[in-house]
Amino acid sequence: MGGLSVWREVVRQLPHVNTLYLADQTHVPYGPRSADEIRAFSRAITDYLLGQGADLIVVACNTASGVALHPLRAGHPDVPFVGMEPAVKPAAEHTHNGKVGVIATPTTFQGVLFRRLIDRFGADVEIHTQVCPGLVEAVEEGNITTPATRALLQAYLTPLLGAGIDQLVLGCTHYPFLRALIDDIVGPGIAVIDPAPAVARQAGHVLARRGFPETDRAGDHPRTSPSLSPAPAPASLPEHTFYTTGDPDRLRHAAHTLVGYTGPLLPLTWCDGGLGP
Repeated sequence: MGGLSVWREVVRQLPHVNTLYLADQTHVPYGPRSADEIRAFSRAITDYLLGQGADLIVVACNTASGVALHPLRAGHPDVPFVGMEPAVKPAAEHTHNGKVGVIATPTTFQGVLFRRLIDRFGADVEIHTQVCPGLVEAVEEGNITTPATRALLQAYLTPLLGAGIDQLVLGCTHYPFLRALIDDIVGPGIAVIDPAPAVARQAGHVLARRGFPETDRAGDHPRTSPSLSPAPAPASLPEHTFYTTGDPDRLRHAAHTLVGYTGPLLPLTWCDGGLGP
């Protein structure tokens, strides 16, 4: 369900585009899983979405992006991919005291993307990392404001606050749904960075380069290129379809509660490493 935070930004910034959203609830959480498992899941999910006509794949998961994004691009060189990465760069650029905190899953921290970010942008700042077991599960269960979830966040954020950070990077797509609790715990003196808006902007830029409309904010008129087949007219209503490998009713409730989605939602089944109805 974490990718809903990214989907929300995509449809806000690109209100004219059609979307397919696939939630692999069968295998959640990805964080503790091996890199090989995550790559296999990501390949199968990508293949299914491409089979449904997707023109661009947003890997709306930091863990999957960290270990599977490069193999996905290598396996589909003609398909544009937009991945997630912890927003270390803007945090390093905007810190006043040189101390940045990042919260994410263990696999995200172990992935090649994060190591490259540290090499590129972490030389002149202190990067303090914190794994947060249990937070993904809390969001998946809808426990986004409970005392138990607050206690988890307090335990994870206290060491970062003690280190004196002034920037906090949300390195998991589930964490923006805990933003109210996070803001309350860290206080107004710490900037909390959610990468979802930047990911949505990048998706718009990539679509525009490939001849599809681009909108930088809701309400803009899309710009088009004649290089591809005609895009939907700005006045047309976009189509959104959600898929889940888990309980459709559970995702339907979460999608409505978290992002207001009430459209089609279809079940999928894992079989022999692939996905089907």
